[in-house]
Amino acid sequence: MVRVLFIGDIFGQPGRRMVREALPSLLQEYAPDLVLANGENAAAGFGITPPLAEELLGLGIHVLTSGNHVWDKKEILPYLAQHQDSRLLRPANYPPSSPGRGLYVGRTSAGIDYAVLNLQGRVFMPTIDCPFRAADRLLEALPPETKIRIVDIHAEATSEKQALAWYLDGRVAAVIGTHTHVPTADEAVLPQGTAYITDVGMTGPYDSVIGVEKESIIRKFVDQVPCRFEVAKGDVRLAAVLIEVQPVSGRAVSIQRIERRRASA
Repeated sequence: MVRVLFIGDIFGQPGRRMVREALPSLLQEYAPDLVLANGENAAAGFGITPPLAEELLGLGIHVLTSGNHVWDKKEILPYLAQHQDSRLLRPANYPPSSPGRGLYVGRTSAGIDYAVLNLQGRVFMPTIDCPFRAADRLLEALPPETKIRIVDIHAEATSEKQALAWYLDGRVAAVIGTHTHVPTADEAVLPQGTAYITDVGMTGPYDSVIGVEKESIIRKFVDQVPCRFEVAKGDVRLAAVLIEVQPVSGRAVSIQRIERRRASA
């Protein structure tokens, strides 16, 4: 059995610190063969920088996925352009001229091939290429022996995430939803063997509004005046899922939610 640990959106310094503190015990307890995480909010909640990407990968994460905020820090653009073999992905359904790529193919320490696909939704999001057709194109290009196929669908709409999971059921091992930062309780293995969850949740401060200090978000809603968003600090948690996949068929047999809380600030 291949075990895949997927860590939800890492938000700012509190999220990075939580990964650094919690990941060693998770590795010991669950012994995952593959560790993935969404890192697009690692830099103060908005974007990611090359040093932060390298820091997270150095902790034992094999591949970092992202989403619409991957472009927020300008220094990441040349990094993505110059590192075509980078383990930091951007959504595959951005235009081909965008720096970086949305597919990573690798091999576990046990010699099992795997692929990670990064897609972005279009409902309430920027109008980019179709994630469904992008998934078709990428999956068709993969060699048939690459059975372990994990998809991060970074999207707002629950319906779009669910539709993609049903569309890909039996063709990928897992469709993992990210972006909304609120963990959902709908984890399931679909009939043809694809594990699914609408949103794995955020790794960061939960005494917040999706990671940002509550007061500034409330003022924005009440007054409609632009204000600076600051990363919150309280109730820091790690949200993740563990997926077990049959290596021969590439079908998932289980998915479970995992949460870790920091004992003290």
